[in-house]
Amino acid sequence: MKWPAPGDSPAGRAPTACAVAFGVIGIACALPFVVSDYRLFQLTMVIVYAIALLGLNVLTGFNGQISLGHGAFYAIGAYSAAIAMEHAGLPYWATLPLAGVVCGVAGFLFGLPALRLEGVYLALATFALGLALPQLLRYRHFEGWTGGVQGLAIPKPDVPFGLPLNADQWLYFFALAVAIALFAVARNLLRGRVGRAIVAIRDHPIAAQAMGIDTAMFKSLTFGVSALYTGVAGALGAIAVQFVAPDSFGFFLSIIFLVGSVIGGVASIQGAIWGALFIQFVPNVADRISKAAPWAIYGLTMIAFVYLMPSGVAGGIALLRAKLAAATPNGRPAPKTP
Repeated sequence: MKWPAPGDSPAGRAPTACAVAFGVIGIACALPFVVSDYRLFQLTMVIVYAIALLGLNVLTGFNGQISLGHGAFYAIGAYSAAIAMEHAGLPYWATLPLAGVVCGVAGFLFGLPALRLEGVYLALATFALGLALPQLLRYRHFEGWTGGVQGLAIPKPDVPFGLPLNADQWLYFFALAVAIALFAVARNLLRGRVGRAIVAIRDHPIAAQAMGIDTAMFKSLTFGVSALYTGVAGALGAIAVQFVAPDSFGFFLSIIFLVGSVIGGVASIQGAIWGALFIQFVPNVADRISKAAPWAIYGLTMIAFVYLMPSGVAGGIALLRAKLAAATPNGRPAPKTP
């Protein structure tokens, strides 16, 4: 006989998950008032990276399509926002849906020819996209729009409605609100029929097709949704940094996104947050440990994470919680099965 652990039932899990979510949001809302401006900028970038990693997790973790070029969609979103603000005079908040639509369409169109590719071949195609885009941004015939190698400067958003916040605090809260909305949409999407179809294509594509799932359309749509999330993150990142240039979106950015996705938990929604914390703060910690060889420290840290938590930080936490619940349900040792 197995004793039910607290929160094992859906009715028990829901209040616990809501309490944890509200607690995390409460802490996140308090942070801007207790940290320095530089640390607040870093936390804003954590939110930006979390949105980008969520988009990559939807594609790679839940649908099984490997991408080594999501830095390109991040760049498209950033430049869409910068160009719209510089040449069209759009307010910063209006550039986010624009960047999302542009990147969503681009991702969907890229996903159509990529339907014939799987595994490492799809990864190679996205690799080519990540390599090619920075060169296109430098193309002299596009300099009137992109600024060429000089890039484009973006003004910092003003605080609206006379709120008692400085510009950095307002931008943090704005990014946090966007992230909460996008995470809620992703959670509902992946827990519904569409999410089950996406995961079915990842696990058993032939069986999914036999059950009537249009695998080609779902794969392309998943690519589009993933690119949309990453594009919104790129627009937010450009507004936070206040500058875009081709050198900021090299191929290494795509590798960083993949590293963050794997470290955080590639098939997990909350894994995007852990991965964003890793790619934002671990390089700084590695640089403080060793000025001579920071990337060696960074690499050793990655190996340690992969070895200790092969399913990512989110997976490791879930496994730890399951072991604790199995060992002490209701606060007492679990009875042995005769």
